[in-house]
Amino acid sequence: MGYYNLATPFPYVLFLLMLPLGIPKWLLFLISFFTGLTVDVFYDTLGVNAAACVALAAIRTTFISITIQLENHETFATPSISEMSFRWFFIYNLVLVFVHHFVLFLLEAFTFNNLHYTLIRVILSCIFTILLILLFSLLFYRKSRR
Repeated sequence: MGYYNLATPFPYVLFLLMLPLGIPKWLLFLISFFTGLTVDVFYDTLGVNAAACVALAAIRTTFISITIQLENHETFATPSISEMSFRWFFIYNLVLVFVHHFVLFLLEAFTFNNLHYTLIRVILSCIFTILLILLFSLLFYRKSRR
């Protein structure tokens, strides 16, 4: 599903975003790599999605360590709207989806000649993907028991 090859959603990113907060880093990178490799097999893209998923995992660990004190949360808590605030969840999605799409489309184009076209693809695909992620998250939203 896409819109004139400008806006392509990648809803599989939600799987990586919703992994538990306390997951070991080596396991996160391994899951991210194999998730991207699985998508690469079906899209025939030679490791581009795997590289983008590993970049997403690297930024995810940094973002979570900067914004969350893990001592205040359960180890197996997932970063969702019910656990965190909507604002944090939106910024979390925005940053990580942008990094994923930027790496993905830049590696796919592998040139700076049409950088403006690549940036338009990144921005439109980010909007489309974030809207889908928020839709899925709100559909399965449960009120937290605090």
